[in-house]
Amino acid sequence: MQWLGKLRRNGRIRSRKEIDPDEIFLDSSNLPEFNTFQFEGRFEQPISGRMLYSLVVFFVLVAILFTGRMWFLQIITGEAYAQQSENNRLRHTLIFAERGVVYDRNGLELAWNIPREDESFSDRSFFTKPGLAHILGYVKYPAKDSAGFYYENEYVGSDGVEKMFNTELQGKNGLRIVETNAIGDIVSKNIVRPPTNGMPVVLSIDAELQNIFYEAIRDLALDKDFDGGSAVVIDIDTGELLALTNYPEYDSGVLTQGDDRATIASYQNRRDTPFLNRAVSGMYTPGSIVKPFVAIGALREGIVSPEKNFFSSGSIEVPNPYDPDNPTIFNDWRAHGYVDMRRALAVSSNVYFYYIGGGFEEQKGLGILNIEKYMRMFGFGSTTGSDLLEEQPGIIPNPEWKSDNFDGEIWRVGDTYNTAIGQYGFQLTPLQAARGFAAIANKGVLVNPTLMKDAAVPEDVDRIDIDDNIFDVIHQGMRSAVLEGTAKGINMYDVKVAGKTGTAQRGRGNKYVNSWVVGFFPYDKPKYAFAVLMENGPVKNLVGATFVMRQAFDWMASNRMEEYFIVQ
Repeated sequence: MQWLGKLRRNGRIRSRKEIDPDEIFLDSSNLPEFNTFQFEGRFEQPISGRMLYSLVVFFVLVAILFTGRMWFLQIITGEAYAQQSENNRLRHTLIFAERGVVYDRNGLELAWNIPREDESFSDRSFFTKPGLAHILGYVKYPAKDSAGFYYENEYVGSDGVEKMFNTELQGKNGLRIVETNAIGDIVSKNIVRPPTNGMPVVLSIDAELQNIFYEAIRDLALDKDFDGGSAVVIDIDTGELLALTNYPEYDSGVLTQGDDRATIASYQNRRDTPFLNRAVSGMYTPGSIVKPFVAIGALREGIVSPEKNFFSSGSIEVPNPYDPDNPTIFNDWRAHGYVDMRRALAVSSNVYFYYIGGGFEEQKGLGILNIEKYMRMFGFGSTTGSDLLEEQPGIIPNPEWKSDNFDGEIWRVGDTYNTAIGQYGFQLTPLQAARGFAAIANKGVLVNPTLMKDAAVPEDVDRIDIDDNIFDVIHQGMRSAVLEGTAKGINMYDVKVAGKTGTAQRGRGNKYVNSWVVGFFPYDKPKYAFAVLMENGPVKNLVGATFVMRQAFDWMASNRMEEYFIVQ
């Protein structure tokens, strides 16, 4: 017992207590339910000094990193981010300039703008009556991506006046700042730079006359099975175009909106080519409308006098040196008997122009090189120098052209005969025809065609060196054509007109024709020249371009008498 007392004195046994049997016999069924994932039931160990040092270093590095980043954001790039933040709150938006309005010579609106409700760009609208599509053209609208940002921020003029005068019509967009709040609602709007609207453009075109031509050509084409047609009226002093009509044509509004895919596809697939500007880009066999120019060349070269007669029995025969029993026959369209130059122009005698063009028997001919020279003198075989797009120069046949196109074949007198009456490979545009006859009407001045009203006329225009007396003969012959010849269809009671018709055979077997009528008015004091073409109609049809021009004259006499026929 002494040892027990000693233990108590030393603190080894501090109290006496009975031991519960449960404390002795522990098993798995009564173990404490420690959450070991929270470190319950584990012995706690003190953190070592090395670990504490590492933690202090880590937190110091984090503090330095954040302090450095804050210094960079606020001191170095603070101003830039402040500006960016301001821009996120202030949004720049375009103010689209209004495209310039297009007017005709009488003040009718031909192309104008209709504002949209969403305050974006305006819709472009066009004259409701047909006949002006190739003159006006169409536009492509500004385009934006799916996020609403404009990657094309201007109208783009496509074809016609919209393209030719795109710079003048376009204007300059403005800029607006829109302030928004945190949830994107607009707080205020301020204009930074106001837009500059496009300039108006006033055309020389008479829109109502244009429509009259269009409807007359369309109705005749549908009734008599022509492929299409064109008409041109030009001021012989200024070159202003009062009409430049094509049938068929496209719809400017449809191409501008661009959502009627079926109609647009039909334009591309149609046989009658509605995209073709026939007046400017279409090249056509002229037929007898070239005869006045051949006559001018023959008079100026002294080959023939106006009074000399040639007999037309309906044809001439040219001996064939290789087969004397089979001469080559060149036909007239009918037998005319004896004709001088004025009469030949009036009745359009082919035989007469075989004589003076290529020569026959004792009569010397002008020859192909001189025919080409005089045709070029009046603007054929080259563009007109106008402001119109995609103009074609045409073709004047000559020996070089034949050799290039027919495997080196030589030029023969028969080729000259056919060229002298506007056949063979001869091709020209309706615009060239109107300009050429304007030069006949004004006695030798080749004007530059223009679509602009009151366009400046060059003071130093070139005058063709031909005597007025020669032009007088041509005028008289063309007046006789209207009074008693092939152009009687445009003879009017109260208006004097000079004219010339042409019927150009074409196609295999000459089954089709181009029908022409050209001329100028008023006859006593010329002011305007014209050319009308009906394209590719049946050869047996007797109604053609003259019928179209007569309808236009009737309308002008009823609605524009003072403007077109009473020249001060």
